[in-house]
Amino acid sequence: MSIEAPPENFSARIRKASWAKHQGVADDTPAERGILGALLDGELHLDDYAAWHAQQYFVYEALDSAVEALAGDPVLGRFAVPGLSRLPGFDADLRLLVGADWRSAVTPLPATQSYVDRVRAVGRTWPAGLVAHQYTRYLGDMSGGQAFRAAANDLYGFADGPGVRFYVFDGLGDLTEWKAGYRRLLDEAPWGPDEQERVIDEVLAAYDFNGAVLTELAATMRRSV
Repeated sequence: MSIEAPPENFSARIRKASWAKHQGVADDTPAERGILGALLDGELHLDDYAAWHAQQYFVYEALDSAVEALAGDPVLGRFAVPGLSRLPGFDADLRLLVGADWRSAVTPLPATQSYVDRVRAVGRTWPAGLVAHQYTRYLGDMSGGQAFRAAANDLYGFADGPGVRFYVFDGLGDLTEWKAGYRRLLDEAPWGPDEQERVIDEVLAAYDFNGAVLTELAATMRRSV
């Protein structure tokens, strides 16, 4: 008699399905080393770091706005966690990196605008899809993003102050425990198999949108501190 293995948790399925995409972003796989690889190697020019930071801001502004608008949704509302927003961190970082007038000094790249448009469209029509984007961004920030935080501190001397506040999650406690709790929310979400597959597909799409932004930024980077 054979014993069937228990079904895999939804959060584990997302992680497995997106692992190759995650590694592609983390390893900066384009033929020429890009933004993230240069940062981890200690060779990213501060202007390029600032440009990357600014492009991320547009995505998070769209994401935070959409999550706030749907905070009353019975499922999404559980994922609308106080203290998760990155916008105050971006303001502190970009004031240092760009200047007090940073909001009028930065504009989204075409790839960034496509990403923003996707987040906004999903936010208007599909709360579960918005969770996919939230999962991709925030859990990434709490995982590989912490390596970028450490690298930027070492390279530019930010010491966890303005410049890397985007990566500092004050008030959430231990990030490993927080991520485990978030994954439990995913596992408990009342989505059937078809909806779960749609969410996984949207996670993969989010990685592709982010990769396109990194590729466009890499085309003009200075490749030197």
